[in-house]
Amino acid sequence: MSHNPQPVSSGFQGLGISPRLLEVLEQIKFTQPTPIQRQSIPAGLEGKDIIGIAQTGTGKTLAFGIPMVQRLGLMPGAQGLVLLPTRELALQVGETLQKIGRSSGLKTAVLIGGASMFMQVQALRRGPHVIIATPGRLADHLKQGNVRLNNVKIAVLDEADRMLDIGFAVQIQQILGLISRERQIMLFSATIPQEIMRIAANHMKLPIRIEVAPSGTAASKVEQEIYMVNREVKIQLLEKILSDYKGIILVFCRTKHSAKKIAATVRQMGHKAAEIHSNRSLAQRREALDGFKSGKYRVLVATDIAARGIDVSGIEVVINFDLPENSEDYVHRIGRTGRAGYSGRAISFATPDQRNDVRSIERLIRKALPIKTILPELPPRRVALNVSRDDDRGFRTPDRGFRSRGKSRPGFRRSR
Repeated sequence: MSHNPQPVSSGFQGLGISPRLLEVLEQIKFTQPTPIQRQSIPAGLEGKDIIGIAQTGTGKTLAFGIPMVQRLGLMPGAQGLVLLPTRELALQVGETLQKIGRSSGLKTAVLIGGASMFMQVQALRRGPHVIIATPGRLADHLKQGNVRLNNVKIAVLDEADRMLDIGFAVQIQQILGLISRERQIMLFSATIPQEIMRIAANHMKLPIRIEVAPSGTAASKVEQEIYMVNREVKIQLLEKILSDYKGIILVFCRTKHSAKKIAATVRQMGHKAAEIHSNRSLAQRREALDGFKSGKYRVLVATDIAARGIDVSGIEVVINFDLPENSEDYVHRIGRTGRAGYSGRAISFATPDQRNDVRSIERLIRKALPIKTILPELPPRRVALNVSRDDDRGFRTPDRGFRSRGKSRPGFRRSR
């Protein structure tokens, strides 16, 4: 029997999106769907459970946001829930959902640590269509009786692997146990470890696996290189790179105290720099990120709490001043450059005793990385900034987010 193939749509038409949303997408200049969007949106609109695997910077927010906004418009009284690992990512998703849903009256509530509980309670009392939250802060609201999740018909776990990395597995299981039994769950990330597959098996119904890149694949348009360098000359090499490249640059390090010291040193070099880490308040982190986006700051120094939450176009170079603790975080860090089809560069510093870490990254990304052992001509060594004993001790302590003082509470952990 002959089969006449349907013409392939060149834009968002043909994916099942409503005319109203298509008009909104055109107004905000979203004209071509990314591969993860093209494959996920039709299945999402049909109400199917989805496991979406795609590199960072490939448009996962619209891949779940469009189906969520459109389907909620057809289900009076139903709510959507989006869980994310960091405050920055939650704010970013909230902004995107508002862009596509504002004209149809979409109300959202963003529940994150570091922001006013009172204002969040007020937003919840207004009956939001979508709750966007970090698991720790949502758990706080649940314990205080500020929110119920029995009307949640669509739930999204965004960057689920990162949420598990930072210790939110218990909260995620509890939260998914509270939402409606008749629900759709969409799970998106760049890596899918086994623990996520266990969550899928326990809470999802015959999920469709959509994989536009193998789990752990690094952004294809990012040129990567590693300098094998002794720790004491890292700052000189950083200064050399900042002088060689003229665009905006994102620097990742392991600890909050390193971030503070590096940002101060970069300012001494004559560059405008800001820092993002868990010792900064939410207002300070937002100001740093907004300043980086606007060009107020040329260099942003960040710990891994920012690896998934920075959506800034045009980052020329990502520098891994320190290699990440987890190889998977390397993929997310370098995914901050080379976004939306643009090319980028990732330069990593590895000390001679980190060769095994380099090999772990290469195994994950299935690619050998060019390793440079001969350094360029470096500028004179700078005098190290004075650091207190507390800073010096903390310099070796990974930045894992906020810790409550006093006795730890079982079950729930504070959001980052």
